[in-house]
Amino acid sequence: MEALEQELTGLLGKTIREASDAEVYGALLTMVQRMAAEKERPSGKKKVYYISAEFLIGKLLSNNMINLGIYDQVRKLLEDNGKDICAIEEIEQEPSLGNGGLGRLAACFLDSIATLGISGDGIGINYHLGLFRQVFEDRQQKETPNPWITQQSWLKDTDRHYQVKFRDFTVTSHLYRLAVTGYDNRTNALDLFDLDTVDDHIVGDGISFDKDDIEHNLTLFLYPDDSDEKGQLLRIYQQYFMVSNAAQLILEECTERGSDLHDLYDYAAIQINDTHPTMVIPELIRLLVERGIGMEEAISIVSRTCAYTNHTILAEALEKWPVRYLEQVVPHLLPIIEVLDDKVRRRFPHNDAVTIIDDQERVHMAHIDIHYGYSINGVAALHTEILKNSELNHFYQIYPEKFNNKTNGITFRRWLLHCNPRLAELITELIGDDYKKDASRLKELERFADDEQVLERLLAVKRANKEELCRYLKTTQGLALDPDTIFDIQVKRLHEYKRQQMNALYVIRKYLDIKAGRLPKTKITVIFGAKAAPAYVIAKDIIHLILCLQELIRRDPEVSPYLNVAMVENYNVTLAEKVIPACDISEQISLASKEASGTGNMKFMLNGAVTLGTMDGANVEIAELVGRDNIFIFGQSSDEIIGHYERGDYVAREYYEKEPQIREAVDFIVSDTMLSLGSEEHLRRLHGELLNKDWFMTLLDFMDYTQTREQACEAYLDQKAWAKKMLYNIANAGFFSSDRTIEQYNQDIWKVEL
Repeated sequence: MEALEQELTGLLGKTIREASDAEVYGALLTMVQRMAAEKERPSGKKKVYYISAEFLIGKLLSNNMINLGIYDQVRKLLEDNGKDICAIEEIEQEPSLGNGGLGRLAACFLDSIATLGISGDGIGINYHLGLFRQVFEDRQQKETPNPWITQQSWLKDTDRHYQVKFRDFTVTSHLYRLAVTGYDNRTNALDLFDLDTVDDHIVGDGISFDKDDIEHNLTLFLYPDDSDEKGQLLRIYQQYFMVSNAAQLILEECTERGSDLHDLYDYAAIQINDTHPTMVIPELIRLLVERGIGMEEAISIVSRTCAYTNHTILAEALEKWPVRYLEQVVPHLLPIIEVLDDKVRRRFPHNDAVTIIDDQERVHMAHIDIHYGYSINGVAALHTEILKNSELNHFYQIYPEKFNNKTNGITFRRWLLHCNPRLAELITELIGDDYKKDASRLKELERFADDEQVLERLLAVKRANKEELCRYLKTTQGLALDPDTIFDIQVKRLHEYKRQQMNALYVIRKYLDIKAGRLPKTKITVIFGAKAAPAYVIAKDIIHLILCLQELIRRDPEVSPYLNVAMVENYNVTLAEKVIPACDISEQISLASKEASGTGNMKFMLNGAVTLGTMDGANVEIAELVGRDNIFIFGQSSDEIIGHYERGDYVAREYYEKEPQIREAVDFIVSDTMLSLGSEEHLRRLHGELLNKDWFMTLLDFMDYTQTREQACEAYLDQKAWAKKMLYNIANAGFFSSDRTIEQYNQDIWKVEL
C-alpha cells in the first residue's frame, strides 16, 4: 500500500487528496501500464493470433487492476484520501470497438489466453467512432458518433507500419497496441490497425459520411451501413485492411522467431472469429507465393495454420461477397480465390453446395474457411450439432474430423469480481478465493443451499445491487425505477430472432390485464437494453414500440404502481456491469435453433439471476447444469422449429385469429392509445410484420411464454425458495468460465506449449 501511494504521489506531483479525480485517473493509467508491461513475456515458438472485427473490451482501469492484484489496495488507498474509485472509473471512456456477444466473447478470450499463460494476441481495427452512440429522440433510436480515443489513452503507439494495396491505391497502416493483462499471469496484446489519414470531421448529420472516401473513412466506424453497394464495398475495404495487416504482422513475427515460412503452422495458430477475417486465408497464400513458395505448398501451409469459429445459424449472416465487388477492391486476391474454388470443384464435381464461388458469382467466405482451415468449431453443444446435422451438413459429410464444439465462456474477473464485488465478497467468505482462478470451485456453494442465513445474505446482495442500479439510471438517464420489484431484464443486440418483440407483447398483455383489474401480486419492472443496426428497419420499429410503452405506462397512474418499463439508452459494457448484477429474471427467449450460444445468459446466471428461456444455444447446457427446478423453460424445441421451417407450415395469422389474447396484444400496437404516442408508420409496419410474416415465430411461442413467465413471477414471491434458485445458478456457473473454453481451444486446436 505504501509503495502504491508513493508511486501515485510521485506521478501526481502532489498528494492524492489534493489531486483532482481526472489527475488521479491519469496517474493510475500510467502506473497500471507500467505494471502491465513488467508482465510481458517473450513469445515461445508458437503463438495464437485471434483475428476479429470486434473486441468489446469495456473500460480497462479496474479490470487491469484486478488482474494485476492491486484493485483492493488502490480502492482502500483512494478511500483513505477522500476519493471514490467509482467516480474515477467514470472518467474513462469505454473503447468503442465492438457491438455485442461476438466482440465481448473475443475480449473474454483474450483475458483468458493471458490468464492461462498462453502466448496469444488479438488483431483488429482501431475504430475511431465505433458502432455508434445510441440516443432516443421522439421515442426512436438515433445514431450519433461515439468517439472514445482521448489524449489519456490505453492505446500505445508501436510506430509499426505496413503497406496495404487496394485496386486503385495503397495505404500505409499504423499499429496501436492495448495491453491485455491476465489474472496473476502474463500480459499479452490487442493489436489494432489504423490509418493516419482517417478524418473524424467528414462525419455529417448523425453518422452519415462519404463512403467513397476510403482514405478518410476506413477506420471510422464498426459495421458501416451496408444497405447500399458503397457500404458493402467499404466493408470489404475494412476486412481486407484488417487481414492484410494481420498477415504481414504474423509473417514478420514468425520469421523473427525462427520460421522459414515453410513451417508457418509450427509458429502460428490463426483463429478466424466469424467470417469477417476470412480473406486472411487467400492473403497469406498470396504473400507466401510472393516470397517464393509454390502455390500448392502455400495452400497446404495456410490450411494447417488457420482455424474457423462459426458464430451463427442464420444463413444470411454467413457472408457472401459478389465477385465484382472483390474485383473493385482487391482484384489481386481473386486469382487465389479462383484457384481455391477450382480445387474444390475438381475434388467434388457434383456438389455445388460446397463450391466457393456459386452460380450467382458470389464468394462464400465460410466455405473458404471450412475447406482451407484445419478446424471448424461451434460455440455451444446444440449449435455445433445443428451445424453438423443441418446448416453445414454438406461439409460435415466431407470433413467430420474438422468439426468440434467449444462452448463459449465469460471471464469471471470482470463479470463477478469487478461488476459484483458484494457477491464476490460473500462467495470468498463462504468458500475461499480459489474460484477466482478455478471457477469449478463455485460448485462448493451448493452446500449452503439450506443455510437460511446465507440465503438471506444473497437476497441482501441482490437488493443492494438493485438499489445501486436505480441510483445510476436516475443519475445518468433520468429513469426512475423501484428496487422493491421483480427486475425482469432483456439486454442484448436487437434482432427479431432474439424476440424482444415477444417481451414487448407480454408487457402489452400485462398492461391490458391491469387495466381490466387483474393485478399482479408484486410489481414487475421490465428493463430492455439494445442497439439496432442503422439499416435494420423492423428492429428500430421494435425499439420504438418499447419506448412508446415505457411512456404510456409512466403516464398511467392505474398501471404504473404494478408495472414499469425502462429501455436504457446506449447499452454497452459499462451499463451491463450495472444491470446484470441487479437482475432477477434473465430473458433468454430467442427462437430455438437460432441463437448459436449467447454469453449474456452466462453472465446473468453467474450473478444470481434465474433464466427464463427457450432450449436454445447455451440455455440447453445451463438447464442441464442447474436442473429444471432452477430455470424456467418454454417454447417449441429446436427440432420442432427446424421442422416448421422445412415444411413452411407456420402461419402467424392462424395464431392471431384463434387466440384472443394474442389478437388483443398484437392489435394494441396500432390502437388509438399507441398511435397517440408513436409513429403510425413504424407501428403499423411492425403490426403487419407480426401478422403477415413473423419469420422468427413470436406468436407460436407466445402463450407458453406468457404462462411460464407468470410461473416465474409466482415463484419469486417465495423469497427463500427463490434465493435457493439463485444459489444453484451461481454454484453451477463455473463451467461457463472462458478459462475452460480457452483451455479446450488450446488443447484441441492451437496446441501452444505453456
